[in-house]
Amino acid sequence: MESGQCSGAKERDDPWAKLVPKNIGFQEVEIRSEDPVVCSVTSLSSSEKCAWCEISWDFDRGVATIRNISSTVITVDGTIVEEGEALGIESGSEIVTGTELEGYLSYIFHITEKPGSRNLKISLDVEHARCSICLNIWHDVVTVSPCFHNFCNGCFSEWLRRASFRPNIVPKDIVCPQCRAVVHSVGRNHFLRNIEQAILQTFSSLKRADEEIQLLDTYASIESNLVLGIQKKPSRKRPLPLSNDDINGVDLPCPQCGTELAGFQCSRNTVHLQCHGCGGMMPSRPEIGIPQHCMGCDKAFCGAYWGAQGVDASEFDVICGHETFKPVVDHSILRIPDSAHQNNRYERDVTEKCIQHTGKTLQALISEWIMKFMNKEIDRSSLQLNHVDVISQRTHLCRGCYDKLVGYLLYWFRVSLPRHLLPPDALEREDCWYGYSCRTQHHSNEHAQKRNHVCRPTRGNR
Repeated sequence: MESGQCSGAKERDDPWAKLVPKNIGFQEVEIRSEDPVVCSVTSLSSSEKCAWCEISWDFDRGVATIRNISSTVITVDGTIVEEGEALGIESGSEIVTGTELEGYLSYIFHITEKPGSRNLKISLDVEHARCSICLNIWHDVVTVSPCFHNFCNGCFSEWLRRASFRPNIVPKDIVCPQCRAVVHSVGRNHFLRNIEQAILQTFSSLKRADEEIQLLDTYASIESNLVLGIQKKPSRKRPLPLSNDDINGVDLPCPQCGTELAGFQCSRNTVHLQCHGCGGMMPSRPEIGIPQHCMGCDKAFCGAYWGAQGVDASEFDVICGHETFKPVVDHSILRIPDSAHQNNRYERDVTEKCIQHTGKTLQALISEWIMKFMNKEIDRSSLQLNHVDVISQRTHLCRGCYDKLVGYLLYWFRVSLPRHLLPPDALEREDCWYGYSCRTQHHSNEHAQKRNHVCRPTRGNR
């Protein structure tokens, strides 16, 4: 059988995407820019080709779109696309030339090279594109040297401003918020800003509110490369050991280095942990029974340790407050986390209306479902946290892991609700075949709103 082609394709017009058939015995269909009409076999029972869709690249939005030009419906990631309708698609989207019934071909869409560019393709985990100060995706990203850590312009500018108010601090003593290395210079990173924008175009749910962006922009003060200080070349002489008086005069990142607090002072052999929240250091002291690692992610957090030592967070810039890391039962919550329901804001709105209908506050509802979780009335196996089987009310979790737990409990709250208690605008929605695993809900607002995604997947592994 001949390979499917886009009609009117020219040899000089290189394909930028392709449709890979899931059915055995059929070959790939190449997608070209100059003629977006796809003409290929659509039926398993016939080798006849016909034009059934147009696939093109939207340069303004930076996404691929498919438009149904056939006389029947087609299906994209479980969504019915009527004649003349268009829908955004991404690499990995499943496209069926009919209504998912037997007899129609099923294709997987793959982007091989974005039209109009020869850019290097970069694979990046969005978790590596987060500012370690605000924990959101960078905004107007700046890079510090020589450690090359990246932050929001507004976040790092505010860090500089606060550091300038500390006594005996000069520009050459400014340290990186993430690794505590002395910062030589900081400047805006235009390359990473393009990556920042590409991430937010792909994952629109990660965008911040306009008000938050405006506030960040008011903090931002870095317009060009800013030189803060350059360290002197290290001496070739062996340094002499520091006396206790010398240690007290050095600005060390751990409050117990050089100073005895709560009956303890770090020695030169003390192992230290770096807090994932503030970047500060604390001594590793598992023997005293104070939690120093989040049970959900195994990352170190210093809030509980310094609280037990009687150290006030307001006195130091490099320690966290108690609210960042505490037992499950002590956490409070006023609004549904943005990460709940796979970052689908439409599902969060539905859940919020359901909670209001119960007459309970969000805090009261979560407390009720935490008890069900602790009593093992709901399945724990799908919760994306470490050590999930031993989590109790007294288990220390960081805020991010607590939000994951809340999102998981809200999922079980929703699936346990009788259907008639759903808001009227949610009653008519059909379940998405891919349920909470659906990827289309992240880039298609129409699909995210049209289908119910708070349900188990019944098809595929998306």
